[in-house]
Amino acid sequence: MTNWHPQIPDGQGPLYIRLADKIADDIATGALAAGTKLPPQRDLAYDLGVTVGTIGRAYAMIRQQGLVSGEVGRGTFVLGSGHAAPLEEDAKPDLERSIAHVTDGQSAGAETVSWVQGATAAPKDIAFAGTRISVPAPEAIRFDSTSAPEIGQAEVIRGLTSDITRDCPHEIASYTRSVPETWRAAGRQWLARSGWVPQEGSIVPTTGAQAAIMAIVAATTAPGDQIAFEDLTYSSIARGGALMGRRPVQVARDREGPLPEDLARVCAQKHPKVIFLMPTMHNPTTGTMGEARRREIAAIARQHNLWIIEDEVYGSLRETDITPIAAIAPERTFHVGSLSKSVTAGVRGGWVSSPLSHAQRIYTAHKMLTGGISFLLTELSARLVLSGAAASFREKILAEIAARHALVRQHLGNYEIEAAPDAPFLWLKVPEPWLSGTFKTAAAAENVLIDDEDEFKSGRSGTVHHRVRIGVTNPMTREETAKGLNILQNLLEDSGACYDSFE
Repeated sequence: MTNWHPQIPDGQGPLYIRLADKIADDIATGALAAGTKLPPQRDLAYDLGVTVGTIGRAYAMIRQQGLVSGEVGRGTFVLGSGHAAPLEEDAKPDLERSIAHVTDGQSAGAETVSWVQGATAAPKDIAFAGTRISVPAPEAIRFDSTSAPEIGQAEVIRGLTSDITRDCPHEIASYTRSVPETWRAAGRQWLARSGWVPQEGSIVPTTGAQAAIMAIVAATTAPGDQIAFEDLTYSSIARGGALMGRRPVQVARDREGPLPEDLARVCAQKHPKVIFLMPTMHNPTTGTMGEARRREIAAIARQHNLWIIEDEVYGSLRETDITPIAAIAPERTFHVGSLSKSVTAGVRGGWVSSPLSHAQRIYTAHKMLTGGISFLLTELSARLVLSGAAASFREKILAEIAARHALVRQHLGNYEIEAAPDAPFLWLKVPEPWLSGTFKTAAAAENVLIDDEDEFKSGRSGTVHHRVRIGVTNPMTREETAKGLNILQNLLEDSGACYDSFE
């Protein structure tokens, strides 16, 4: 422990950001030496006269910068350059090293090293050489994913896979060098909606939606270019773009999506090349952009020569008569869809409907970034769609989602939530005195994993929503779903739990 006692600097901006900057300065000047244990969050909050949430958010920021490492039950330690956080002596021998990449809306997708010794009893934050990874317990209830629930897909997939191995042995043994017309036909059928059908020649099969979007980014921008994002969205695209040297720029939003006046301002001042949108079932708010707003966005994009990525990965779950942006502005809109939320995530089936001028570029960029599509998985995806199995699964999944939302109403019905019976997630506002980060930490301590609002911010933001996203489709059964929701309900009802430091 240390006698270090900071003062939060005066100035503009949230307290936790100013405190994080102060801690970073003290580490840089040596006032906080490597190996120093920072005060427990509860103690420092009392000394400074602020909430525990303020301290928690400040500690989280400096952890993200690689300046400190924290572990549940041990505390938060200053890291020296190239040094690991202290490990207990009896925990050092016989540790197994593993390399992991954290994706799908979790921690930023940086390479990290974890030290694991058997199965852990609870989630732990583990650090090595200044990097961190969250290792969930095997029994953790995972509300931090929105993949399609298991509703019997395996039997149909087994039969189709057997057919493919019988019919196409040579194609399975080799690399995929061409795109059969059936793959494009499946993409046109799956992406079609509200009377719109993609153009002939516009379809590019991909290894899921995220690979498709990153290929679009690579094909339409260069390192240093800016990409516009709503300030609250699926942030993995912003993070992935940053890894490719692109710079995210934020656009303010309301319940429908980007504010046209702010998008026009950003385009005039920042000149982004692309904007990423989720117009149908926005992640994490579940909202849908109305047709008038879509036409406003398309008009601004034309005025400023802006490409549009229309991510409809959740849109396949929602019936709507609203015209897709791809139908309004086909010359500049990339319409992206996949099977991951409404059929099966493990098959990794996805498609892009591209402006005809860029279809070949997207195909090439996708191949360069991923090594190319798998014949087996892409053929399987096409057969799922063309056989009608995908549509059948979608109906069953929608029924399962509706059943799980009945459990949500039972356990969380007294709280403010943004939800819909066709959405595989909900957007919960945590009551005072909870903050989203402290609630996420408290839930993790109970082996329930959720996403706080910071997971959906496309950049640094002073806007605070006090919300968490809870995905209801990933638990294996309704019973497991109900168990996890009951744990969250108990935490929400125990407001005193938010003052625990978890150290």
